[in-house]
Amino acid sequence: MTDRDDFLNWFRGPLFEAERALHNGDPGPRRALWSRREPVSVLGAWRNATGQEEIDELFADLAASFSDCTSSTMDLVAFDVVGDMAYTAALEHTSVSVDGRPRTYTLRATQVYRREDGQWRVAHRHGDTLIDGDAQPPSDESRPPS
Repeated sequence: MTDRDDFLNWFRGPLFEAERALHNGDPGPRRALWSRREPVSVLGAWRNATGQEEIDELFADLAASFSDCTSSTMDLVAFDVVGDMAYTAALEHTSVSVDGRPRTYTLRATQVYRREDGQWRVAHRHGDTLIDGDAQPPSDESRPPS
C-alpha cells in the first residue's frame, strides 16, 4: 500500500466518521484526530481558532450546536501526500440540526495534515460556505463512501 492509499483510507474512514460524530454532537472523535502539537488552527465558516485551548473550545461549541445529522458526504476535489505532510480540498455536504433547526449546507474545506508518531493528524482547517454556482462537484470516483 502506498502512502497515498494509506492516507485516503484514513481520510475516508476515521476522519469521515469523526466529522459525522461531530455533527451528531460528539466532538471526541474529531479532537482525537487533531494534532496536539503547535501550530494548529481553524479558519472556520462560523469561527476561527488558534492553539490547543481555542481548538478545544471551538469543537465543544460546534458539537453542542449540532444534532440529528441526516446526511454527510465529502467530495474530495484534490489531495496530495508528500512525506509526512498531506492536504485535502473537499466539498462537505451536510444536513444537520443547528441549535435545533434543520439546515443543509455545503462547505469548501481545505485541510493540512502531518504524520505524527506514524498517525495522520489534522493541523489546519479552512472552511467557508459554498454559494450556489461557486463550484461543480467532482465525479463520483473521487467521492468517499457515505
